[in-house]
Amino acid sequence: MKIIVPMAGRGSRLRPHSLTVPKPLIPVAGQPIVHRLVKDIAKVLNQPITEIAFVLGDPAWFGDDVVASLKDLATGLGAKASIYRQDQPLGTGHAIMCAKESLSGPAVIAYADTLIRADFNLDPEADAVIWVKQVDQPEAYGVVKLNDQKEIVELVEKPEQFVSDLAVIGIYYFKDVSQLKDQLQIVLDNNIIHGGEYQINDGIKGMMAEGKVFKTGEVSEWMDCGNKAITLETNQRMLGFLKADGEEQLIASNVINENSTIIEPCYIGENVVLKNTTIGPFVSVGDNCVITDSTVKNSLIQNHTIIKNATLDEAMIGNHVKFDGKFSKISIGDYSVLE
Repeated sequence: MKIIVPMAGRGSRLRPHSLTVPKPLIPVAGQPIVHRLVKDIAKVLNQPITEIAFVLGDPAWFGDDVVASLKDLATGLGAKASIYRQDQPLGTGHAIMCAKESLSGPAVIAYADTLIRADFNLDPEADAVIWVKQVDQPEAYGVVKLNDQKEIVELVEKPEQFVSDLAVIGIYYFKDVSQLKDQLQIVLDNNIIHGGEYQINDGIKGMMAEGKVFKTGEVSEWMDCGNKAITLETNQRMLGFLKADGEEQLIASNVINENSTIIEPCYIGENVVLKNTTIGPFVSVGDNCVITDSTVKNSLIQNHTIIKNATLDEAMIGNHVKFDGKFSKISIGDYSVLE
């Protein structure tokens, strides 16, 4: 089984944080988004992963440190890492085809700004499975239309009239992904383009036209990381899930706690110092941070950051930040100084 991860986008809705760190590498509950995504997909598949192919953007943005992180992720799952580049932002279909050398055999394609909780088995009779989540406002999403056999017969983008409430979450399984590759090649050759982009949906529609059977796999939780507010909500939900699971150590053993209170669930990384501070609930703190004389809740703080005299709620703070103050609902990128 292979996993293909298109992640060449710049994540403009998550600026300033995505100005220095590609959005899929921003940590949620202590791990980069793409790391959590790939590991959760591997759990659902419950079979060996032979290769993980990452489609990255400009090397000036997705540099050696990003490549090294992704290779470590693949190695940790016993898989080969393949790195491809998408030089121009020409859509999902184009991004997938940038990895065409890896498009053979069974594979999952997953966009890197999504996190899931799922527990279902892939239908062995299906040629493909589109992962979906039941939603309250289907008109805001792309949805699938099913026939009486629960097969997908149509993809409908933001339907004005009710079609179904099963939204496409951006994760797809193909029994033989070369069939998608063939259809996307037709899309590229015939310049089938929407808003300046080649879309995966046109390749899927081509497969359906050839009689391929598409089924759904419904996830129990779907979490986005599109902007600051949604990312903080995802961090909160993920911390709750991880605390309930009890499978990960969320608070490092070498945290120095001086007259401070931790209200769980929280993630606190290595070599963190807390002095006269209340942390939590729903706070993630990266490695090598120092927080003094502060109250922090519902927030996400990255690595090597110093905070003092602060009252923070719904805050998102990057790496190497020095912050002294009592502002609230802030969004501070890397290497910022507020004193």
